[in-house]
Amino acid sequence: MIRNIVGDEVHILGAGLSGLAAATILARSGKDVHVHEIRKDSGSRFDGDFQGIENWTSEVDFFEELAEWGFDTDEFKSDAFGIIDLIHPDDVVTHPKTDGVAFRVVERGTSSHTIDQGFKRMALEAGVNIHYGARRAPEECDIVAAGPKESSAVAYGEIFETTHRNIVAFQLNDKLAPGAYSYLIVIDGIGLICTCLWRKQRNSGRYLDETIAWYEENYELNRKPLKRVGGKGDFGLPTKYEHEGRFYVGEAGGLQDFMWGFGMRYAITSGVLSAKAILGEFDYEKEVRGRLVPLVRASAINRFLMNRVGDRGFKMVANQWMRDQKRKGDGLSFMRWLYKPGLIRRSLWPVVKIGMLRRKVLSDGRVVHRMPFRKPLNRDIWEPSEEAMKIREEWKSVRKGGGTLSFQESDN
Repeated sequence: MIRNIVGDEVHILGAGLSGLAAATILARSGKDVHVHEIRKDSGSRFDGDFQGIENWTSEVDFFEELAEWGFDTDEFKSDAFGIIDLIHPDDVVTHPKTDGVAFRVVERGTSSHTIDQGFKRMALEAGVNIHYGARRAPEECDIVAAGPKESSAVAYGEIFETTHRNIVAFQLNDKLAPGAYSYLIVIDGIGLICTCLWRKQRNSGRYLDETIAWYEENYELNRKPLKRVGGKGDFGLPTKYEHEGRFYVGEAGGLQDFMWGFGMRYAITSGVLSAKAILGEFDYEKEVRGRLVPLVRASAINRFLMNRVGDRGFKMVANQWMRDQKRKGDGLSFMRWLYKPGLIRRSLWPVVKIGMLRRKVLSDGRVVHRMPFRKPLNRDIWEPSEEAMKIREEWKSVRKGGGTLSFQESDN
């Protein structure tokens, strides 16, 4: 349904990227926009960790799209990468690369150079009223852009000072990152080592210790730990994206990448689409289903397949990636292929929906098929290495000296 809010006042729940993107466009079009955020600031859910904005789900560079929508990408710091270290499960390192930009690394948080604060400044300049520390019921809002409420996966990382050059290393290893991956990012003397867990674990901090130990052994980091960070992802697909006159965007709308967890592009795009729908340009439900849902479903199918393979399957994926690059001369083409909703993937969707997702009726009446946090496997039980135990003792010392921890390690 195409609609245009008759009144000038628009209320948005959530001052994350999707909510601020929607608010900025609406305010520039003359709407009296009010954004309600329960946290004290945009980005305060994060703690200075690095995240990537991908460039493979569309032939168009995302920064070109942002410019077309009127967003100034100079408002926040970003670093473009066209090559990464791809670390296979057997520790072989290869290098997927492209002549263009594969992805950009941005920092999340409340520092002035973060993407969260950049979008906040653009919203304020457009005349948006942001109410921090404020509660407002979703039923009283036109756009719902709230963050995750449950966990389908978690990520734990350590931020540190380093003398290493700028780099992104991406590791497929089912031991260090059950069902997922770990990564190393270094930007201008600050590094982040992170492990992602797609199976729930006891004493989950040990996976980060072991991951740090691996990177310490294989990269000359000269690491000086500063703090540890963490976050969760809630992955699910709702049956509707417009419900009782409200538009659901970003994580609130299940518009996330099930495979790798890259969600910022989907979040910002959905925020823009909701604003344009309010302005009467198109039907939000139809636009999201045509533009974003096929990508989300493709990522869910990829996740379903990844959940059923261990390191042997990860090795096959890494080898195929390199063969595809050798044949086509572009490492980005393999990633684009992974997200194309072709006939085979479409035929797998009913199996994925039954085998991986669970139907849930939310308190607002919406129905979502969400991915629960998977149970651990027998192979997840192992003794920590001597190097990882040293990392643990090092972190205890850092904490005593004032190092912060922004997440609670799981003990159950």
